[in-house]
Amino acid sequence: MKIKITACQFRVEKVSTFHEFQEQVEDLITQVPENSDYIIFPELLTIGLSAAFGEQDASSVIRIDEYTNQYKDLFRSLSRKRKQVIIAGTHLERRENEYYNIAYIFDEDGSVVEYKKTHIFPAEANWHTSEGDELEVYSVGPVKIGIAVCYEAEIPEISRILSVNGADIIFCPSYTFTEAGFWRVRHCAHARAIENQVYFVHCPTVGEPG
Repeated sequence: MKIKITACQFRVEKVSTFHEFQEQVEDLITQVPENSDYIIFPELLTIGLSAAFGEQDASSVIRIDEYTNQYKDLFRSLSRKRKQVIIAGTHLERRENEYYNIAYIFDEDGSVVEYKKTHIFPAEANWHTSEGDELEVYSVGPVKIGIAVCYEAEIPEISRILSVNGADIIFCPSYTFTEAGFWRVRHCAHARAIENQVYFVHCPTVGEPG
């Protein structure tokens, strides 16, 4: 079976409204081939929206949760319209009194499954982020897929569990603060692919919201 994947290298920029963010996403996705089976965006895709709340600090970052419904509606609409599976990066979302870094997978019918990042990078603790506790494999699209968000690529056990549980492809949306961080995730992605004999798709951001 041949699978086509498009990894969208999204440029993080300060945006003051959700409409500006939506225009970025829609402009980028028009460049995606219509026959791609999976489309993936990077981690913390919505972080540029923190600029809408003033100074760039922890309080402004966690407030991007206020855009959760618009974010979901946008990608649900795009997945239905394009009839493609979209892994919409990750989004910082509040659940009761905790925040989670959540990856959303939108199927071509608009249905959605979510994955809470289980191992946060130390800097994420500044954003009051909690860790998820489930590693799942999803039957979405033509094969079984797993998610390993950024830092999770550096933890061999995560990819091992996903591959043992049947993942054919592991998708890795990432956001790193430095070039060294990018290469650390990239090299670990190579290692996880070789160790487990699976396809490992790394999709990083470009730029920074500051």
